[in-house]
Amino acid sequence: MTDAREGSRAGVPDRRTVGHTGTVTPADEPPDTAGRPAPLPRLARDTTASTPWPVRLLSENIRAYVERMSPLWVEGQVVQLNRRGGASLAFLTLRDTDQDVSLPVSLFADVMARSPQVAEGDHVVVHARPVFWTKRGTLQLQADQLRQVGVGELLARIEHLKRVLAAEGLFDADRKRPLPFLPATVGLVCGRESKAEHDVVVNARARWPNVRFAIREVAVQGTSAVAQVSAAIAELDALPEVEVIVVARGGGAVEDLLPFSNESLVRAAAACRTPLVSAIGHETDSPLLDLVADHRASTPTDAAKRIVPDVMEERARLAQARRRLHSLVDARLLREQAGLDVLRSRPCLAAPEHLVDRAQHELDAARAALRAELRTTLDRQAGEVARLAAQVTALSPASTLARGYAVVLDAEGGVVQDAARVAPGDRVDVRLAHGSLSATVQDATAERGSSARASGG
Repeated sequence: MTDAREGSRAGVPDRRTVGHTGTVTPADEPPDTAGRPAPLPRLARDTTASTPWPVRLLSENIRAYVERMSPLWVEGQVVQLNRRGGASLAFLTLRDTDQDVSLPVSLFADVMARSPQVAEGDHVVVHARPVFWTKRGTLQLQADQLRQVGVGELLARIEHLKRVLAAEGLFDADRKRPLPFLPATVGLVCGRESKAEHDVVVNARARWPNVRFAIREVAVQGTSAVAQVSAAIAELDALPEVEVIVVARGGGAVEDLLPFSNESLVRAAAACRTPLVSAIGHETDSPLLDLVADHRASTPTDAAKRIVPDVMEERARLAQARRRLHSLVDARLLREQAGLDVLRSRPCLAAPEHLVDRAQHELDAARAALRAELRTTLDRQAGEVARLAAQVTALSPASTLARGYAVVLDAEGGVVQDAARVAPGDRVDVRLAHGSLSATVQDATAERGSSARASGG
């Protein structure tokens, strides 16, 4: 109990406490020193092991708090209904549609008489006041109105939930995951010994005999369907060998398929990381699970066709592909052989030595022409060289020396052209046509036409 529910608000008078004997004494009076027990604490948080509240006081406090609660409307599903003819009261158990939570409800006979069509499994709303029975320590609802939730109202709620989930993006196409071509293990969530399980397993194994199943049999209608189906999906999603999960159920009334439009179940399916196939009811049925699932199958049999390939069809496709491949290879070989025959029929390939012979003839002719041209060029250039040699010889100083002239060189090797360049006693070299002489200048006359006398060295 919270503090707000304690003290005077919890049904205990503001200035009084209840003693162990049940008598009420003023809280302001001092404790009796004549051996009488001390007053009880006013607040629950003040109780101790030596000063506890009796059960009756706690029950009265709870009853007083509950009585202050306002009547309210409550929605749930009828799971137990007890109405006996002639009895003044009828009883039912109202269970939450999503969780395993329930409350007992009592109704007067006239209230129940106004809704005679209500039966177990129906969705209802009741207007009730909470009542706490202190002697039994139980809480129940005392209803004064009972209304059955019709199919139209249920469908309107589903449509509203559909818009909410669509706005969150749970139905978007980019969230859909592709199914594996050949899953190692298929997870199957279905009813216990149901026709849907038979349809999925038998048809899948007829298509692919080696397919393996991890089957979870759960309640697929009623108050426990949402929790059990959600738990089965989460369990199969956690198995690494399961590559696709199928949720299958046969057809039924709109009320029977309501768990598969439940928000908790739809969100559990959206959180599943394994590709999920919804196979609920018949083709005309469309629970919200179909929209959030990665693939929607119109029936459980259709789900079997989607999750595994047909071995006969695959073998036929393989044989057809093999035949097409052989035909393509044969056609390519024929086409390449025809092209090769065309190439081989050309003269260059039929007698390839002709190409070499022609090239050899052209090479020999070019070589002969080149040699002839080279000889002509050499002869012409040899004549030119002889002519130039004669000119050089005629102009050469050697020819002058051969006629008896000499060339006088000074000590630096320069040609002495003027007697003034040397002085008596200078050594000079005299270059002759054949050999040379070393001489010492005896006398040097600078006049034009005079000659210097030299003595041999």
